[in-house]
Amino acid sequence: MSNKTFIFDLDGVIVDTAKYHFLAWQRLASQLGIEFTPEHNEQLKGVSRVRSLDLILKLGKIEALQEDKNKWLIQKNTEYLSYIEKVDQTEILPGVLSVLNYLKEHQQNIVLGSASKNARPILEKTGIIHYFDVIVDGNDVTNAKPDPEVFLQGAKKMNVTPNNCIVFEDSVAGIQAANIANMISIGIGEKEVLHEAQFVFPNFTHIDTTFLENLLKK
Repeated sequence: MSNKTFIFDLDGVIVDTAKYHFLAWQRLASQLGIEFTPEHNEQLKGVSRVRSLDLILKLGKIEALQEDKNKWLIQKNTEYLSYIEKVDQTEILPGVLSVLNYLKEHQQNIVLGSASKNARPILEKTGIIHYFDVIVDGNDVTNAKPDPEVFLQGAKKMNVTPNNCIVFEDSVAGIQAANIANMISIGIGEKEVLHEAQFVFPNFTHIDTTFLENLLKK
């Protein structure tokens, strides 16, 4: 059984903090008189905070000064942080812990590769930070997915080659980034949306040990 490196995205893969981003953006949008729906929110998956705000303003056909944008970005993040302040182990998505435990037991490398600048506090609050050998988050990278920077940095920090890495992602941009990096891409979500991934599962409860064993043999 070979040693692989498993790279996990955070929002929507390990924890369901994506809903808090949505609520924070929705609140800001409604203050600006913009209707912001869950459908609109799909377009923000895996997208940076700055780019997300631009998309929302475009939605409302609003032109804004940079100083206003900066103020709104801070407001959105403060709102989001107030939500994740209350995060605990109940936020961990179904099946995630059993996969993490399996990988730990089989001495595999586990890396976090997330655009979130709040990744560490979330992993600490949910009590799973000890599973991760390396954490690469929004504070370490300059390019947003589909640029593969976040995953390539994870591989580099682990001193492994990209073709020995396996990525779990829930966004189209994240799957594209994994594919560009020449890593195995596993989508967590809907097959129709994540069709570019090599494998797709609705959630981690559908990933059994046989599948993981086969990955380790590749």
